Amino acid sequence: MSVTRENVLERLARIPGPDGRTPLAASGVLSEIVVHGSKVYFSIAVDPARAGALEPLRKAAEDAVKAIPGVEGAVVSLTADAKGGAAAPAAAPAARPAPGPQQTAKPGLPGVKHIIAVASGKGGVGKSTTASNLALGLQALGLKVGVLDADIYGPSMPKLFSLKGKPKLKSGRILEPLDGYGVAVMSIGFLVDEETPMIWRGPMVMSAITQMLREVDWGTLDVLVVDMPPGTGDAQLTMAQQVPLAGAVIVSTPQDLALIDARRGVGMFEKVGVPILGVIENMSYFVCPNCGTRHDIFAHGGARDEAVKLGVPFLGEVPLAMPIRERADAGLPIVVTEPDGVHARLYREIADKVWRQLDSGTVGRPAPRIVIE
Repeated sequence: MSVTRENVLERLARIPGPDGRTPLAASGVLSEIVVHGSKVYFSIAVDPARAGALEPLRKAAEDAVKAIPGVEGAVVSLTADAKGGAAAPAAAPAARPAPGPQQTAKPGLPGVKHIIAVASGKGGVGKSTTASNLALGLQALGLKVGVLDADIYGPSMPKLFSLKGKPKLKSGRILEPLDGYGVAVMSIGFLVDEETPMIWRGPMVMSAITQMLREVDWGTLDVLVVDMPPGTGDAQLTMAQQVPLAGAVIVSTPQDLALIDARRGVGMFEKVGVPILGVIENMSYFVCPNCGTRHDIFAHGGARDEAVKLGVPFLGEVPLAMPIRERADAGLPIVVTEPDGVHARLYREIADKVWRQLDSGTVGRPAPRIVIE
């Protein structure tokens, strides 16, 4: 029997939602329901203060879905609803630890506490896969998270989050982001056909990024993760000019060729006054699934050594692993669909290191003025 979204909603309609009265299916707290083969994935947005008390609701929803004929597994998670009363004090400037005077006076985006860029000096290093799993890792810490896909020429987030359709127009020119596993997602890929080539010059790219930043109702977010295009061009400069980036995460593979470009990425962000939150070594090693032998296909440890040389944090190593690739291709990020696995743990550890820096209140700064020499 083929399982459908309607089958899931029918079962969830029998369970009272967080208020104890409204059916869960009609309560407005469900993320997009993803059905992949015989497995079902979705999240329930709740007030963080009630997360412990609502664990029975999560379990009841998961059990109800697992009982549907044809369902072999279900992953249901609770995500923080920043609109709840417990989250409100954290959004107030006075509650933030040691903010800079300009940071409080000139917020980058209304309701968004921290904006971080995930970047790489070159393509093909797994930056977008890293960005999506980093965002979900931050969400797993109980944070409200959004993702902006700023890669105009090669948007990846629609596929990585298994999202289709166009954003709704809320009012005037303001768009509503799509929901991917409880994460607010915006991408140019939602607005153009998947196979349409983006033959745009720099000013058009800069305008599109500005619109997706400023003309989207992001709501209240702890972190907005921006998936940058590879390189050090117009998109990076636009981000530095438009919003106070709290920091940048650099993704690289271990080999020398990738590290040269990663070094340029670090230098570019430092030149425009954006702190480096750290370096991630992606595709760090490969473990043969048959014999268990480890292979350093792209060498190993280069990104760690480079981070030490540059004096920036090293955030961690992520292996070249088939489950990560398979889940990414299927639009089922491994952090949310295999939360107890070793790879999900690696991403959550990286997310924790990033959040500790952001939450310290020492990395945020106002948007720099770009000086062309």
